[in-house]
Amino acid sequence: MNRIFLIRHGATAGNLEKRYIGRTDEPLCEQGISQVRLLQDRRIQADFVFVSPALRTRQTAGLLFPQIVPTVIGDLRETDFGVFEGKNAQELADDPAYRSWVDAGCQTPPPEGESISEFKARCCQAFRLCLSQLPEGKSAAFVLHGGSIMAILEAFAVPQRDFYDYHIANAGYFVCTYQNEEIRLVHPPD
Repeated sequence: MNRIFLIRHGATAGNLEKRYIGRTDEPLCEQGISQVRLLQDRRIQADFVFVSPALRTRQTAGLLFPQIVPTVIGDLRETDFGVFEGKNAQELADDPAYRSWVDAGCQTPPPEGESISEFKARCCQAFRLCLSQLPEGKSAAFVLHGGSIMAILEAFAVPQRDFYDYHIANAGYFVCTYQNEEIRLVHPPD
């Protein structure tokens, strides 16, 4: 059995403005750094750290695990929101393509973006690969994006719940055990 920490990066300026920030490589903002510093008080210990290539995940991991060089996993990146990238719902309210995407439950790909099914499959395959290389009994921290964490938990958590049930705040985290391709939550985020 392995102990797994699924940690969402601290906030960026785009997060605070409720923008679709997938491929945009924003750094943590001051509030995000403060959130991560509060998370440091939890003294989360891990043997291995995995991050997406995004600056915000690498910065968060660096603050939480300064003694560990994280392994960057490209396929754990956030979804690509296509033409909606960098905008928020208010700015897109009059865009017919956006309304159509929202009306479809965000299940279709945004124009020039990635579908939710492609995104989930990519994240879950990358997560499975990381864990296949993790020695038995060792712990791992995955410092990721909200969507990536939601995709992983929807696919692997027992009992199974919906993708959106696993929404997680910036600098929030789940403590889990992982065995036989099942995740059991030990501690949900505060």
